[in-house]
Amino acid sequence: MNKKIKHKLSALRMLMPYILPYKWAYLSAVFMVAITCVVLAIMPSVEGGITSALAEDVMAQRAIRFDVVLKFLGVLVILYIVKTLAQVIEIFFLTNAIQNAMYDLRSALQNKIRRLPIRYFDTHQYGDILSVITNDVDTLSNALQQSFINIIAGILQVILAVYMMLQINNWMTLIALTLIPLALIITKMIVKRSQKKFDAQQKTLGKLNGTITEMYGGFHEILLFNRQKQAVKEFGEINAQLQKNAFQAQFMSSLISPLISLCTYLVIGSLALVGSLFALSGKILVGQLQAFIRYIWQINDPLSQVSNLSSQLQSAFSAMHRISDLLSEKEEINDKQNAEILSEIQGNVTFEHVSFGYGEQEIIHDFNVHVKAGQMVAIVGPTGAGKTTLINLLERFYDVDAGCIRIDGVDIRDLKRDDLRDIFAMVLQDTWLFHGTIYDNIRYGRLDARNDEVIDAAKRANIHHFIRTLPDGYNMVLNEEGNNISQGEKQLMTIARAFLKNPKILILDEATSSVDTRLEKMLQEAMHNVMQGRTSFVIAHRLSTIKNADLILVLQNGNVVEQGTHEELLKKKGVYEALYESQFAYRNA
Repeated sequence: MNKKIKHKLSALRMLMPYILPYKWAYLSAVFMVAITCVVLAIMPSVEGGITSALAEDVMAQRAIRFDVVLKFLGVLVILYIVKTLAQVIEIFFLTNAIQNAMYDLRSALQNKIRRLPIRYFDTHQYGDILSVITNDVDTLSNALQQSFINIIAGILQVILAVYMMLQINNWMTLIALTLIPLALIITKMIVKRSQKKFDAQQKTLGKLNGTITEMYGGFHEILLFNRQKQAVKEFGEINAQLQKNAFQAQFMSSLISPLISLCTYLVIGSLALVGSLFALSGKILVGQLQAFIRYIWQINDPLSQVSNLSSQLQSAFSAMHRISDLLSEKEEINDKQNAEILSEIQGNVTFEHVSFGYGEQEIIHDFNVHVKAGQMVAIVGPTGAGKTTLINLLERFYDVDAGCIRIDGVDIRDLKRDDLRDIFAMVLQDTWLFHGTIYDNIRYGRLDARNDEVIDAAKRANIHHFIRTLPDGYNMVLNEEGNNISQGEKQLMTIARAFLKNPKILILDEATSSVDTRLEKMLQEAMHNVMQGRTSFVIAHRLSTIKNADLILVLQNGNVVEQGTHEELLKKKGVYEALYESQFAYRNA
């Protein structure tokens, strides 16, 4: 089987689980379409009957039989009403089924994203992922809404039109049927060339969304470094590529309709001549010739719609491929069925011969360290030394390549991920606040927390006084970007959020990098209080914030080159002492 056909069948199989639950709604819509097509097939004969009756009256030189005409008109009115009602019912069932299916598909994508490993997001643009969930699902929805019924209606309409033409004249029907193979040949030739362009269009659209997301995320930096022209140029290049791919795809697929129409006019011209001769010889009635021409247009309509359907279907297949690719991405390794449960967590953490790398590049080499419950452990070292990687391994955002990590003697791979991550609270260098009140943002650490507990957490993070000075206090709504408060204040709120969770193990990854000197001192006091009785890991470039750490690990190229307290490491006159002195000299320069 052709590889492209296999790819399309694979995409269709991906879609079926979301379509089948609503099969009765689809079947009801198809039944209504069948009624509509039958009515459409009858209408030209009724209209032709009026013409034939009038022609007979004229030829016989007698008064027009208005009673006969009115009967035909009455039948037509009934047919119009039945057709309209059937179309309304069909639209209701179809829309309901498709929108429910798309709801399920978007939910499946969201659930899939939740199960994907961090590695996936590290290697894909957020904007491209967003484009799959929004643009590609919308493209698929529109195609189903417009193409699904049109394809079925088109097939039924052609079959019924051919049947009705056969009732009029076989030879004329044979001439008319030449239109179908001509249309299929034209469609196949054009679709073969345009599908690649539709694939490129959807791919470039995802790239454009990724670029826009990236640019707006760093909008202030673009202005700060006067890189507006470069940003506009980058956007313009991708936009031009999208315009080129979209133009080629749409133009090529749009050629189908005029070419099929040309064939239709040639067939009609031939039939007008042949049909007139048959009418003059009495083989057919004038009204039948009129009806026959109408049936040709009933064949032409669905064939001409192939242009629009081709464009929509090709875009839909491209979208389905991208959706299918996302849904088939490798997920995080499943938790063990007999996963262990830590009932009383002490907070002892042990790294045993841990090795890890991103692909072929090894970052951590045979790492060994034991952290006792309640200790504050600081991890320092130059950029790329593996500091954040250790934390990612500890929380199982990535799994170790060799060795193991234990909490209270239990390998973390033997725990459920949810149970493991419930042990931790983490404050990152890049703060994340959402659109909502300050109460809601801090309460995110523990959703069932009372307002007084939220306030207590804010006090311990030394942010309570600042919040009270805001117009609405804790009820102030932070905007979506969270830029109606300063970066340092955002950082303190995320720390309050972590405090509220009251974790057994606290992780602060460059948590003080956005806090000024005054707030840094306040933060150190709060950290000293909140770290009592729990294990904590602190990744910091500001070595002044970790003087009181129970253990300082100095990493270099994925190895612990030094470890000890602040005073012990300074006495060694090694890597740590050099790092500390360089910062001390910088601050006093």
